[in-house]
Amino acid sequence: MPTVLITGANRGLGLGFVTQYAGEGWRVIASCRTPGEAETLGRFSAENGQVSVVQMDVSDHGSVDACAAQLTGQPIDVLINNAGIASDDFAHQMLGGFDFENWEAILRTNTLGPMKVSEALLSNIKVGAQKKIAVVSSTVGSLTQMNEYPIYPYATSKAALNKGILLMAEQLRNDGVSVLCLCPGHVKTDMGLKAEGASVEVVDAVAGMRDEISNLTMATSGSFKRYNGETISW
Repeated sequence: MPTVLITGANRGLGLGFVTQYAGEGWRVIASCRTPGEAETLGRFSAENGQVSVVQMDVSDHGSVDACAAQLTGQPIDVLINNAGIASDDFAHQMLGGFDFENWEAILRTNTLGPMKVSEALLSNIKVGAQKKIAVVSSTVGSLTQMNEYPIYPYATSKAALNKGILLMAEQLRNDGVSVLCLCPGHVKTDMGLKAEGASVEVVDAVAGMRDEISNLTMATSGSFKRYNGETISW
């Protein structure tokens, strides 16, 4: 039974990953900031013996380290760095009205969070059979696409994450760990609906990203893929 760890597993894409992987018989470690408030995830875990819920706030390095310590020796085949935040206060995310504290919070969660989690759980991944790390990024982080999207904090957090993934993929190549950057499309989640144009269903985005993770090999490590299989330019 392979094992997947999913961050931000209490709702949206994260919960979608939990239900789909569990439905195929995987052991699922579902992490979120406040498990006690994750009612849907809690009910699903209670009904599915292969799903366990752990506390992890990816923006709090102490919390990440504590979760990693709890999982010492546990092989992880696939790590999915899904947790992320955005803001619906668009005026303070554009030039002329920047809220720099908000920008720092978004960078800490969306960029440093996946890097910290990947580092903290690297020993678990190295003893897993599949040895895969995936991050949920966005086309808005591409330097050559979506440049009309003026929400600086979110876009720059994903651009920095993308560069981190490229570096990680190269560094971990000799360890047999493959790394993948994913864009789920503009999904109908709480976060996605903060901006106009959300058209992708969660079930479709998750299924597509799972296909990309399944197809990931060392030869394709360091790729940036959209949920529908398209390659995205960096």
